[in-house]
Amino acid sequence: MQPFHLAFPVTSLAKARAFYGDLLGCPEGRSSDEWVDFNFYGHQIVAHLSPNEAGHRNTSAVDGDNVPVRHFGMVLTMADWQVLADKLTQAQMKFIIEPHIRFKGQVGEQATMFFLDPCGNALEFKAFADPSRLFAK
Repeated sequence: MQPFHLAFPVTSLAKARAFYGDLLGCPEGRSSDEWVDFNFYGHQIVAHLSPNEAGHRNTSAVDGDNVPVRHFGMVLTMADWQVLADKLTQAQMKFIIEPHIRFKGQVGEQATMFFLDPCGNALEFKAFADPSRLFAK
């Protein structure tokens, strides 16, 4: 699979570096005074300094949760998801949606968690016990 590229707004490059680089462990790539690249699990994400555009504003109901409409993240293995959930809990991350299992007993059963970066952008990390269920109907 080829890596995807995602550009997103941030209020501060220093905050983005601390969050994506230090907390999430994403290696930094190229940068300028206006943007910084990160290796996000093998994909290229670029934090662009644009304070007026950063943050999420709306939610949508999904299995009883108010999910931020604008968000991005990764599908991890269940073991890696649990390691990240534990790491973020220990770091006292304020979750929008606490780590839990969604769609229990259904085809799309998945572990999920949502949180904000320090610039207000929403992220979701999820995992499937059976990865082949990612696109199952």
